[in-house]
Amino acid sequence: MRSFLYFLLFLVIAILVTVLTAILGDVGAWYFAWLIGTTMIVLVSAAGGAMLDAYEEHTAPNPPPNDPRHSGAGGAG
Repeated sequence: MRSFLYFLLFLVIAILVTVLTAILGDVGAWYFAWLIGTTMIVLVSAAGGAMLDAYEEHTAPNPPPNDPRHSGAGGAG
């Protein structure tokens, strides 16, 4: 049932876009290209940020193991 509702939602969006394109005429293609281009820039930027974050996490130096003998917490020895 959920898939069918998604289908109906996208069908309504497609019909709305088709009507708007008919109303806008020649300018409609420019708006379509602007929307697709803006979406692609946002997606590429997000992917680049995720890749940079993964790269920095992968190349970070490993911290020394947690050894209580060398914690510097006082003691005489």
